Amino acid sequence: MNKNENSRPVRVREPITDTQLLITITVCIFFFMYILAMLIWGGGFRKPQMIFDILNDNAYLIIISCGLTVVMITGSIDISVGGVTALVAMADVMILSGHAGPFSGIPEKSRIVLAFCMALFIGLLYGLIQGYLIAYLEIQPFIITLAGMFFARGMITIISVDPQKAPQNLMDILQKRIEIPWLGSPNKKGVIIPARMEIGVVIALVIVALIFILLTRFRLGRHFYAVGGNRQSALMLGVNVKKTRFMAHLISGLLAGIAGFVFMMHTGAGNATNATAAEMNAIASSIIGGTLLTGGVGNVIGTLFGVLTLSTIKSIVTTSGLRDPWWQSITTGAMLCFFILLQSVVLMQKHKRSK
Repeated sequence: MNKNENSRPVRVREPITDTQLLITITVCIFFFMYILAMLIWGGGFRKPQMIFDILNDNAYLIIISCGLTVVMITGSIDISVGGVTALVAMADVMILSGHAGPFSGIPEKSRIVLAFCMALFIGLLYGLIQGYLIAYLEIQPFIITLAGMFFARGMITIISVDPQKAPQNLMDILQKRIEIPWLGSPNKKGVIIPARMEIGVVIALVIVALIFILLTRFRLGRHFYAVGGNRQSALMLGVNVKKTRFMAHLISGLLAGIAGFVFMMHTGAGNATNATAAEMNAIASSIIGGTLLTGGVGNVIGTLFGVLTLSTIKSIVTTSGLRDPWWQSITTGAMLCFFILLQSVVLMQKHKRSK
């Protein structure tokens, strides 16, 4: 019998994609930074609660960064997400506090459902309008979303002049934390304090999982990458480029609305300064996570670690005693430049070797 007939087929190992390579770099850098922080600064970094505190404070940022990742994969941009988040937070606080005109007479606990519906409505409305103008009228996304950001910030000052706070009894429901006893740490008296995670973190992680499945398992996700890689080639392959770009901005608007509700759950307050520079932090997190501004490359898992990396940097700066806000801006800018340069060099070397 021929030996070749009995031999097993040899599996050819597929080369690592640009997306996988950039995610790997981001994850490795995050763990390196966090372990280094544990060794040098110790203290809170050695407690599991530190990770959960980062997640609790940045759950809304994870959500809008996922939306930015989808949009950036298609080669577009959306800088209105921070304004939408702040507008939703203000509207929801007014609903919960009974200051929302026709909605003031409904029962208190029913206001939570109404506030979430309002978040979805505002997010979808932004996504529909901006997506249509960008995809079907082919107006520059930077101009449209810049106008959307200014409109949202202006609407906040119109609907409420003074800062608003939601009723404490409703916030006790929304801010109820999930205890994780097996990740607890002892206090000074030796009593184990369980780690606590907010409901908003669960919402954020579910959204990360859903967007990951969308990008990797569904045709629409493949169309996002195709449009971002080369629009003309995608069009020749039968991809509806306009519809795909529209859906990307619709998803970004919807996630910005959900992020506003999660932001309100965390802070319980509404004012014009909510989510300041959130859009810039979301773009930075997406880039750090391996999403290219040119489109066609990116993944929400990398974006999640991008948010964690950016937040860890800020925690390290604060722990080092540099509490002035400009130090965080300086380190964020430096890390963003570092990651962009690193991505360019790594991808350049990878493509040279593949030729």
